[in-house]
Amino acid sequence: MDGTVMTVIGISIIFVMTSLGSALVFFFRAESKKANTLFLGFASGIMIAASVWSLLLPSIEQAGETFGALAFIPAAVGFVVGGLFLVLLDKVVPHFHSGTNEEEGPHTALSKPVKMMLAVTIHNIPEGLAVGFAFGAAASSGEPASFVSALGLAVGIGIQNFPEGAAVSLPMRGVTGSRGKAFAYGMISGVVEPIFAIAGYFLASQLIVLQPWLLAFAAGAMIFVVAEDLIPDARMDEHPHLGTWGVMIGFVVMMILDVALG
Repeated sequence: MDGTVMTVIGISIIFVMTSLGSALVFFFRAESKKANTLFLGFASGIMIAASVWSLLLPSIEQAGETFGALAFIPAAVGFVVGGLFLVLLDKVVPHFHSGTNEEEGPHTALSKPVKMMLAVTIHNIPEGLAVGFAFGAAASSGEPASFVSALGLAVGIGIQNFPEGAAVSLPMRGVTGSRGKAFAYGMISGVVEPIFAIAGYFLASQLIVLQPWLLAFAAGAMIFVVAEDLIPDARMDEHPHLGTWGVMIGFVVMMILDVALG
C-alpha cells in the first residue's frame, strides 16, 4: 500500500475500534467486573509494549545519530515530560474515575457521565499522539518499512481500543440509564485520537529534529496513563490473576505485531 493510504487507515482505525468496542453496550445487559478487569489489563499490556518497541526504542535509535553514546537523553527527557503533560491535564480537566470512584481536576457543574467521558478522553490523547508521531516519522524518512511499522502500532492501539471502548460504555450505561447515550459517550471519548494523531503527524513530519523527543514524550504519557488510570480502574485487587494475564496477553500481542511488522 501507498504510505498515504496506510496513514489514513492507521489514523482511522484507532477511532473505529473505539466505536466498535463502545457498541458492545447494545449486546450486554450489565457491566461485568471480571470482563472490565480483563479488558483494562489487556489495554495496559498493549500500551506498555507499544511504548517500548514502537516509541522508546525508535527514539533511542534515532537519537543515536546525533547524541551517540548519550542517545538515552532525548528518550529519558521526553518520557518524563510526557508524564508531566498528563499531570497538567489532570489538573486542568475535570474528570471522574469510575474504577476508583475518584474525582480530579477543578470542580465544575458538569454531570458525572461527562466527567467519566473526559477521564477516558484524557488518556486517549497520548494514544493519538503516538500514532501520529509514528506516521510523521515514517513520512519524513519515506521508507515503506517505517509506514508498515507505524501501521502495526496503529493496529495494536486499535486492538486495545476495542475492549477499552467497552470498558467505557458498559459502566456508562448504569450511570446514564441509556444504551444509546452510553454508546455516544464512548464513541465521543475516542474522537480526540484521530485529532491528536493528525496534530502529531504534522509535528513529527515537519520538526524532524524533535522526533526522538516526541516519540519518547508519547511513551511517557502512555505509561503514565497505564500506571495512574488503567491498572487502578481494573481493580486488580479483586481479580489479580485475571488482570495480570490480561496485561501479559496484551503485551505479547503488541510485541508480536511490532516485531512482525517492524
